Amino acid sequence: PVNSHYPEVDHQSILLANGLAQSEALMKGKNAEEVRAELVKEGFEGQELEALLPHKVFPGNRPSNTLLFSKLTPEMLGKLVALYEHKVFVQGVIWNINSFDQWGVELGKQLAKAIWPDLKSDGDIAAHDSSTTNLIKLIRELRK
Repeated sequence: PVNSHYPEVDHQSILLANGLAQSEALMKGKNAEEVRAELVKEGFEGQELEALLPHKVFPGNRPSNTLLFSKLTPEMLGKLVALYEHKVFVQGVIWNINSFDQWGVELGKQLAKAIWPDLKSDGDIAAHDSSTTNLIKLIRELRK
């Protein structure tokens, strides 16, 4: 969003600058010659420079989308979700992948049945993996 719901205008500008910079970086990249010149200017040389060089090179010419809109509202969020659902569908058709794999959805439903009781109560949490258990704890805490 170009505009925030909050008065921190500088903060929003910093976020926008970083978003635009990411798009520019993906487009332009940085070749070894540019990186070498920067590292020399920063005082690096020899083995240290050569060790850093491959980590700071990146090819560019990477496709990306930059979506700009005035404010994040419920309507705009709905539009974004619809856009990405359509994107996933079209990519699935092109790549011959079932983007809406019902069997995968069924697994999620099975797992949800085991998680739901833990979200409804404050009792002991059933046996889940550590990630799910900690997310349940966080949800319980945020509901207070």
